[in-house]
Amino acid sequence: MSDKDIQEFAETLQYGLSIAERRMLEEKALRGQDIVVCRNDGTIQRIPAKEAIKAL
Repeated sequence: MSDKDIQEFAETLQYGLSIAERRMLEEKALRGQDIVVCRNDGTIQRIPAKEAIKAL
């Protein structure tokens, strides 16, 4: 694979992962569920999925 092919693959993969994350958050928000996140300071916290969607 050339560098261009690798770059295109990485971009396609990143795009697909962002779509999957958005769908997961939307489903959890519809159910009123929380998600677990790690903050920049290393603390682990539960937040409602609706808040995570707003952050996107």
